Amino acid sequence: MTRPDKADPWPLDLDGETDLPSALSRRIDADPESVEKGLVQLVLTLVELLRQLMERQAIRRMDAGGLSEEDIERLGQTLMLLDEKMTELRDHFGLTVEDLNIDLGPLGKLL
Repeated sequence: MTRPDKADPWPLDLDGETDLPSALSRRIDADPESVEKGLVQLVLTLVELLRQLMERQAIRRMDAGGLSEEDIERLGQTLMLLDEKMTELRDHFGLTVEDLNIDLGPLGKLL
């Protein structure tokens, strides 16, 4: 492991900033409302991802004949209810479906 050059007291790239608190305040939005919305967005994104995975698994099980008619009905109602609750939560927090589709950079969109 190499040590930072003594001539360069701040080896981190902070867009020319040498003052860490100043650089962080420009990069981190610590407004309580935006922090709350960001956390809600993350949680709802994870719930939506799990909902979609459950839905795909249910379809695979139906196609494979592994579910009874009663199981299919119950699963369908459960997934519809979860979708309705997700819509309610998105509306309550002012989020859209696209807000939950987080950009993963080179990997593309999550959902």
